[in-house]
Amino acid sequence: MAHWVLHVDLDQFLAAVEVLRHPELRGRPVVVGGDGDPTKRGVVSTASYEARAYGVHSGLPLRTAARRCPDAVFLPVDAKVYKTVSAQVMATLREFDAVVEVLGWDEAFLAVDTDDPERIAREIRDRVRAATGLDCTVGIGQNKLQAKLATGLGKPAGVFRLTHQNWFDVLGDRPTDALWGVGPKTAKRLKDMGIATVGRLAAADPRALAERLGPTIGPWLVRLAQGQDHSPVHGRPHVPRSRGRETTYQHDLRDWEQVRREVSRLARRVAREVAAERRPAVRVVVKVRYAPFFTRTHGRALEAPTTEASAIEAAAFAALDRFTERRPVRLLGVRAEFAS
Repeated sequence: MAHWVLHVDLDQFLAAVEVLRHPELRGRPVVVGGDGDPTKRGVVSTASYEARAYGVHSGLPLRTAARRCPDAVFLPVDAKVYKTVSAQVMATLREFDAVVEVLGWDEAFLAVDTDDPERIAREIRDRVRAATGLDCTVGIGQNKLQAKLATGLGKPAGVFRLTHQNWFDVLGDRPTDALWGVGPKTAKRLKDMGIATVGRLAAADPRALAERLGPTIGPWLVRLAQGQDHSPVHGRPHVPRSRGRETTYQHDLRDWEQVRREVSRLARRVAREVAAERRPAVRVVVKVRYAPFFTRTHGRALEAPTTEASAIEAAAFAALDRFTERRPVRLLGVRAEFAS
């Protein structure tokens, strides 16, 4: 039997859960985010496919979402409910003869040995629907990278196989940011170097990219574009890599002494959570979203791993000091990162 990696991704998860709770919303544009009030500042967590047709997507300001889709139903985030439903889904996945690696509320990898991965994928899809009423898409690959990308190609509620054999047929002419792990900034840098597609990146000289992008990132990007990924699927419990808190302010903060006080408040709140987990933090990151919607982050490594609030707060202040612009602020966030 062959070894396969499957990636299971719940379709429009938060919105789908809300439609199950409120069947009268089926077929209507639904937006989940913040406290559900689009007149307030906040961002979209998930939008139903009906809302996405109007250009509403995750991370979009709620007010913008309301302008794009005036008929949308806006609902608040209900984390407790989503966590309960997610647990049902993951319990269903563990019924299979597979190693299950949970990535978050709405997605997981499975490692399976089978000569018919599509049959297993369809069975997963059917069992999840029977257990929860939710649809999911299942991507099939020879590694985690391929399976993850296959899921996006199979949505919604489909099954798609992406392997070494069809990798370039499917992805060769696509832009480099189609790859899992390549963001807009990296894609722009590559395009400035004359590398605009996955196929061109796969054929690039790793040494040349190493000189331009760094000895680790350059060769890694070439391997990525070639569909290579040797990371195993593991069944260890999902452990967050960080703990963070952020606040969106209904009125811009213009006094940077107030910004500093807010960072202190957030840092100490994060520190309490770090201490409760008994997992020392190694780095602190501060996020600042300037008005109207321009985001920057800076981080500071801790001198030694710690759960001490004073050290986490001091690192947050050091990161904050790296922001040189004193423009009005609409959002602040502090995140403590754990050792990998």
